[in-house]
Amino acid sequence: MALDRLVEFENASIYIKDHLVLSDVNFSVSKGELVYLIGKVGSGKTTLVKTMNAEIPLREGHAMVTGFMLEKLKKKQIPYLRRKLGIVFQDFQLLTDRTMRENLEFVLKATGWNKKNEIEVRITEVLEKVNLGFKAYKMPHQLSGGEQQRVVIARALLNNPDLILADEPTGNLDPQTSEDILQILIDISKSGRAVVIATHNYNLMKKYPSRILKCADGKLQETDRNDPEIEFLSRYYN
Repeated sequence: MALDRLVEFENASIYIKDHLVLSDVNFSVSKGELVYLIGKVGSGKTTLVKTMNAEIPLREGHAMVTGFMLEKLKKKQIPYLRRKLGIVFQDFQLLTDRTMRENLEFVLKATGWNKKNEIEVRITEVLEKVNLGFKAYKMPHQLSGGEQQRVVIARALLNNPDLILADEPTGNLDPQTSEDILQILIDISKSGRAVVIATHNYNLMKKYPSRILKCADGKLQETDRNDPEIEFLSRYYN
């Protein structure tokens, strides 16, 4: 295994309960890479992301994520794996009765931070990374969708993760805001982290090319932006 690899799947089969979703999955993601994960609805993108964060157990084959072997992972290890991950959701999942700062403070305290000054410094750092330092005391309903997604990215960065998993991060956003969010994720990958983005935003993906993994017909395969199916999907979804 290469030292800079943060994700490695070998001959893995991805299941939801007893239903085989993807078979013979082989791929790796290294530090500093941004990888798009594409495919039609129901093709296995989200299931693969949930397997990577141990929400769905790996039943067959080998997979390593940030140093943890998924096929050997015990329940008590899952929180430690997830501290090395940052998760970005399409639907934000912010606490609506708390300010942005309080949302971030809640996560830090839940993951073991207990020194007030260190918490304050870290919250300031991550909000500045997403250009929202001036809105720390706003409530979620006072922010636009794009601003809320920036907070979600800030939340994902709190524990300085090695890997960001973004599941349809631009799904509810307008084109310009989607581009802004993708640029933040690109910058994060350039900082040395790995970023995996499950997306239907094929036009944006074509504008900002990077590695592409496609779920189709129960398989995962590497492709590129000249794939004829991507041209079709870009018309279908955008």
